[in-house]
Amino acid sequence: MGKLAMTLILLCSMVMVLPAVHGIVKGPKAVEEWFQKLSHKKEKLTKLCFYFHDTLSGKTPTAVRVAQANTTSISPTLFGVIYMMDDPLTARPEPNSTIVGRAQGLYGSAGMEDLGLLMTMNLVFTAGKFNGSSLSVLGRNPALEQYREMPVVGGSGVFRLSRGIATAKTHWFDYTTGDAIVEYQVLVIHY
Repeated sequence: MGKLAMTLILLCSMVMVLPAVHGIVKGPKAVEEWFQKLSHKKEKLTKLCFYFHDTLSGKTPTAVRVAQANTTSISPTLFGVIYMMDDPLTARPEPNSTIVGRAQGLYGSAGMEDLGLLMTMNLVFTAGKFNGSSLSVLGRNPALEQYREMPVVGGSGVFRLSRGIATAKTHWFDYTTGDAIVEYQVLVIHY
């Protein structure tokens, strides 16, 4: 066996023994074993609170317009506009607060008569005890209401097979730029 082949085998072996995300081993065989043990696992409820910073303005926006309909500019609800986001999630509302993750996905205006955003995003945790895990949110966000409820439809890592509700409340909004800070309270049931 050549030196290159031995190096590749060694690298593959190292990858297989890398530590898991807080005890959650990744890979198809590990996931299958995890599923087989589910009947013995107990569900738990986790409550999360963080702040979503959606920045459309400035030199480094975290959300950018990627598409719009021909009629979006004349629509009172901006119907047909789509934004891609990679928004920081922080522990407190201040922009310089500790970053706990990122909201990655897209949102678009899906309401012709009232502002209703279609949200599809992954809440990717990058710090703390959920580092390396994510939650998936998919639902309608009536952005002008005080409280908005969106379903949590799944997750990864610690949050495999999760389900729950994400409640959003605007903490701060700049009508000129569209920049916003939104408080998220998330309740999830998971194993």
